[in-house]
Amino acid sequence: MFPTSIDRSGLPLQWLYRVCVLLALAIWLLPLVAVALTSVRGAADINAGNYWGWPAQWQIAENYRAVFSNTPLTRYIVNSLLITVPVVIGAVALSCLSGFALGIYRFRLNLLVFFLFVGGNFVPFQILMVPVRDLSLRLGLYDSILGLVLFHTAFQAGFCTFFMRNFIRDLPFELIDAARIEGASEFEVFWKIVLPLVRPAIAAVSVLIFTFVWNDYFWATVLIQGDHAMPVTAGLKSLNGQWVAQWNLVSAGSIVAALPPVLVFFLMQKHFIAGLTMGATKG
Repeated sequence: MFPTSIDRSGLPLQWLYRVCVLLALAIWLLPLVAVALTSVRGAADINAGNYWGWPAQWQIAENYRAVFSNTPLTRYIVNSLLITVPVVIGAVALSCLSGFALGIYRFRLNLLVFFLFVGGNFVPFQILMVPVRDLSLRLGLYDSILGLVLFHTAFQAGFCTFFMRNFIRDLPFELIDAARIEGASEFEVFWKIVLPLVRPAIAAVSVLIFTFVWNDYFWATVLIQGDHAMPVTAGLKSLNGQWVAQWNLVSAGSIVAALPPVLVFFLMQKHFIAGLTMGATKG
């Protein structure tokens, strides 16, 4: 039998939910819209106090050309790439090895070692600031790209290990046992069996780590001082000091700095979603 009436008891809650979602979306997008509009304003428009209204003078090409020609933004972007790409490769490679060891092998201190990897992610950054800075000074790595790469690789390896270990642990052990019976070495099991199966997880964690490291501001200001190694997030702060009256250039630089992680996400979107949903349909 077909229903003769429609249950409308849940309609008020549905409309309230939609209104709250739209309101939250508007609040979240409002600063982004303001920055985007400021990046295409003229200096006279900003000096007149027009921060939220429609630009009276459009200077799209002029502002974005000036932010590359009159500021060291290109150097900052290159520095961020030199920091972020090695960190992603190093942290993901280390986490695949450690995740394989913790997810496949059963030994007495397995859980304790796993907690040591995960526990570092719960330590507040402010507590680590002084010892990490002192350690980088003692090792001669302060104010260098290598020092920031090594720190981020070591710190992000904990989260990546947590991520990869859980995925590897859910793999069917029958395939691994079958490969061992066929005479495959442990490295062959890792390289030819495990890695192809967790490829979506590798893509997902790579996107996350790229975003985390690229957007890092705290450690960039703690461990870097000179422009020769300054990443783009901390570099925008220095642009704010050099271009106090030219917020249009600072906003244009912010838009440019936000493009690489957005581009990486959309290029890897299919693999990212597959990695996050991997194993979700297992019974």
